[in-house]
Amino acid sequence: MNNSVKEFNAYRTRTNELILSKDNLVMKRLYNLDTQTYAEGAVNVKTKEMLGLVASMVLRCDDCIKYHLQKCHEQKCSTEEIYEVFAVANIVGGTIVIPHTRRAAEFWEELVTS
Repeated sequence: MNNSVKEFNAYRTRTNELILSKDNLVMKRLYNLDTQTYAEGAVNVKTKEMLGLVASMVLRCDDCIKYHLQKCHEQKCSTEEIYEVFAVANIVGGTIVIPHTRRAAEFWEELVTS
């Protein structure tokens, strides 16, 4: 696993543990709801992760983009599928999504070459 992937995972783990350690009921429920949303259901997990990636790109959340790219990688998305997701995100979100696509493309390359 490449350095930026490791750094992102370590940061995410550390900060999630900090947030959850405060035992705030609303935050715990929010995190649980997020987990349940991406669980297998009428729509499969792979598709849900690709949908999450599109939404994250349109909303321009780099942390969310990285998270969903990792989940897409775990779900065995191909590079061709990821670039189709990038295309949908850019059509829906407009050219303001291009900088996020650049960073997403770099992160994806790190995932597939690790």
